[in-house]
Amino acid sequence: MTIDLYFHPASAPCRGVLLAAKLIGVDLNIKHTNVAKGENMTPRFLKMNPQHTIPTLDDNGFYLWESRAIITYLFNKYGKDDSLYPQDPKKRAIVDQRFYFDMGTLLQRYIDYFYPSTFFGAPADLDKLRKLEEAFGFLDVMLEGSIYAAGDLITLADASLAASVSTVDIVGIIDLKKYPNVNRWFTVCKRTLPDYEEANAEGAVLFKQLVDQYAVRKLQ
Repeated sequence: MTIDLYFHPASAPCRGVLLAAKLIGVDLNIKHTNVAKGENMTPRFLKMNPQHTIPTLDDNGFYLWESRAIITYLFNKYGKDDSLYPQDPKKRAIVDQRFYFDMGTLLQRYIDYFYPSTFFGAPADLDKLRKLEEAFGFLDVMLEGSIYAAGDLITLADASLAASVSTVDIVGIIDLKKYPNVNRWFTVCKRTLPDYEEANAEGAVLFKQLVDQYAVRKLQ
């Protein structure tokens, strides 16, 4: 029996799930899904996920989407190392807070700023860029005196945040050197997250290539 993950490597949330699965030690059967070709709009896919988003998980007929929900589900069902998602309510709450910050603030502000001008031809909104810079400032404060995102031990939150930060970093709109704690943490994550290059870095490069190709098409 396999656990299928409907996935595209250019997607930061997809890569966050894959990084977390590597941490947990659970094998996923990757089902590459090309949303540009409508592969997420088939009747079978819509039966699994009416929102037709990726990542989507199929654990032997149990369907789940939203990357951070998938990450915590995989741990709750298959995880063995409690340090990744601590049982202590306060420590777990910090991991959850990092998840929600990643989803609702950091990655969302990046999308709000980058996507309209890059993919839809809108003028760059400097106010939204400042909001993204503010989000990195928040993260920098959260990481002060801490090796990882939620303390001195690696947790599931590091997988999700590293996927997001790598995506922002590779397109060059944020200089991580301006955020020394983020820069230090990200360097540690690249070294210590299992299979980081294959699970995340290669997909981030692919995202940058897609962005560059789109920019060229707009100029033609």
